[in-house]
Amino acid sequence: MKILSIDPGLRKTGFAVIEKKEEQDTIKALTFGVIRNQQKALQSSCLVNIRNELNLVIGKYKPEECAVESVIYVQSYKTAITMGAARAAAIIAAASHGIPVYEYAPKRIKQAVVGKGAAKKEQVAFMIRALLSLKETPTSDAADAIAVGLAHLYTTEGVNISTGNKTGPI
Repeated sequence: MKILSIDPGLRKTGFAVIEKKEEQDTIKALTFGVIRNQQKALQSSCLVNIRNELNLVIGKYKPEECAVESVIYVQSYKTAITMGAARAAAIIAAASHGIPVYEYAPKRIKQAVVGKGAAKKEQVAFMIRALLSLKETPTSDAADAIAVGLAHLYTTEGVNISTGNKTGPI
């Protein structure tokens, strides 16, 4: 099972493709990184770039499912709208390829990977490196994206955006 996992943001969107091989009971990161948009770029240009970059990842790795971080509480409605737009660009990229999309709350992601919902970004990155036996610690945005995918594998609290149904473990 290959999972595209996304930590959406307008200027920095973390992404990863992880693969679980049932016969070996192993999880491997096939790729991970950050889609960066310049501060001066228009929001519309950033959204197109996020979609286009994720389309390239989807084309190369052919994920079967997508997991994305749900909208978090922010004190600024403007920030919430911007994050929602970046999230939508990512969801459209996956959905346009017929990939089912599941969402996970940030606290649930941290709890699934680190064991506590209030874990700091550094703790998440450290655990990602340890869990996947990576040679170096990923950047926080890439580590968060990998964590979203691991939460999809580990938890039963996801919601399929298409159907609204809660998921079971993969």
